[in-house]
Amino acid sequence: MKYEGYLIDLDGTMYSGNTVIDGAIDFIDRLNQNGIPYVFLTNNATKTQWEAAQKLIDMGFDIHPETLYTSAMATAAYLETEQPGARVHVIGSESLKSTLADSGFTLADSDVDYVVMGLDTAINYEKLSLGARLIAGGAKFISTNPDRKFPTEAGLVPGNGALVSVLVNTTDVEPVTIGKPQGIILEAAVSTLGLPKDRVLLVGDNYDTDIRTGLDNGVDTLHVNTGVTSGEAVKKQARQPEYMIDHLKEWSVE
Repeated sequence: MKYEGYLIDLDGTMYSGNTVIDGAIDFIDRLNQNGIPYVFLTNNATKTQWEAAQKLIDMGFDIHPETLYTSAMATAAYLETEQPGARVHVIGSESLKSTLADSGFTLADSDVDYVVMGLDTAINYEKLSLGARLIAGGAKFISTNPDRKFPTEAGLVPGNGALVSVLVNTTDVEPVTIGKPQGIILEAAVSTLGLPKDRVLLVGDNYDTDIRTGLDNGVDTLHVNTGVTSGEAVKKQARQPEYMIDHLKEWSVE
């Protein structure tokens, strides 16, 4: 089946750490050559839209910043519908903080409406303790994404979901999760393509996030065996992606 638009994961699909995955640039070039629209749909909330795009450009991808849709952007959009101008405490990168601040939210450490948690590579006990106290005091809890791990050149490392579990275990409060596999981020990304779901293909390497996003929300999926979930592990799942390949160079967009 020929798809008219693509949703494409980044970590483990386009690159691993700072290394381009074999066939990824060629895949994007073929989409460009055929005039097929795409959106990079990433659970990575550590970068702004421009920063995420610049990483791809620096790696040799011929893309535009507007093709990036991050879980940080989806979090800001969600908060705008729930409580515009809310006071928010952020555990995460400076880029996540700037994304929320630029969307009109007040960043604060007390009397907050929400605690938003994204991957923080400088996480420490003090940050976790403050977050737990704010949630226990009544702040609503939001996780930008549930990824428990992600691939780097050195191997798999802890993701945001692994760190969020500390606050969940401490507070007994489950967060509203924005990123894949939730429909919140999918619906926002599909709307940017302007296509019905049955004409869109979601491409990713992580069964628990990428593939489940499509399975749970009515979008066909292509699992590529270059990242988190091996092909053998995918085959053991009760629900299967529509397609599975070892490398993106195996996939025809025509």
